[in-house]
Amino acid sequence: MEYLEFELPIKELEDQLQKCKIIGEESEVDVTETCAQIEKKLKAAQKDIYKNLTPWQRVQMSRHPERPYTLDYIKALCGDSFLELHGDRSFKDDKAMIGGLGKIGDQTYMFIGQQKGYNTKTRQYRNFGMANPEGYRKALRLMKSAEKFGIPVVTLLDTPGAYPGLEAEERGQGEAIARNILEMTRLKVPIITIVVGEGASGGALGIGVGDKVLMLENTWYSVISPESCSSILWRSWEYKEQAAEALKLTATDMKKLKLVDEIIKEPLGGAHRDRAKTFSSVSNAITKSYEAFKNLSPKELVSQRMEKYAQMGVFKG
Repeated sequence: MEYLEFELPIKELEDQLQKCKIIGEESEVDVTETCAQIEKKLKAAQKDIYKNLTPWQRVQMSRHPERPYTLDYIKALCGDSFLELHGDRSFKDDKAMIGGLGKIGDQTYMFIGQQKGYNTKTRQYRNFGMANPEGYRKALRLMKSAEKFGIPVVTLLDTPGAYPGLEAEERGQGEAIARNILEMTRLKVPIITIVVGEGASGGALGIGVGDKVLMLENTWYSVISPESCSSILWRSWEYKEQAAEALKLTATDMKKLKLVDEIIKEPLGGAHRDRAKTFSSVSNAITKSYEAFKNLSPKELVSQRMEKYAQMGVFKG
């Protein structure tokens, strides 16, 4: 288990508990009471730390190296029923954006999401979860296929942003994202969007327009990352914690601003601490959300979605 800096007091107590148990196993000494005391301290420390996370600490949690990624969710939710689909039929297959058909129970969904790598080799292969224009065009192609066959769409957001390279701009990165946003507002099937990690900038928004937008508890969703914001405003990355605070990027902030509809609770300590529980919560949230939209006509669906986004940012003086 890897620990973030603010989790070190928990690590110390977990190490103590482990040593205490080993002593009990290897000797005749009764350590039951000592172990119980350490466990009590550990629970109190976990509660204290995880219930009072700062926005920057939540950003760190969303990037935890052991946190489940898009493919982990899809495999857990769909099992062997997932069929990955490739290519944008125009340039190439973008490995940072994955998509395909999968079943939760008896219902088929079109899953689309950004995939990060979990070690150096796979991070390069997946381009760190930063999609090129062909990734967004692949996503749109799959959404259009889903619309044709009346299949609901589930998008999973986890990206530090769309790839900002020269070749991406040459192939129309901005146009590809804008086209997706336009087409998603009028797609005639339900769209359920879940932020499972980082939701940064237009890179996330390119697959982020949904009838129901949900965020996992320790994720963030913002126009810019705290580091980039800090480097623009203060010409340094040192103020990233202040930037995270000012950007109002946590799930709680987004819910308060009515930019997302629901927060999915995570196990104490983050999604990676109890993957099975996290996958179950996400699966239930998808099924519940689909139930709310499945009986609407395409016209009602699009009209509600348009109305939802038209309400955002409305200010009454």
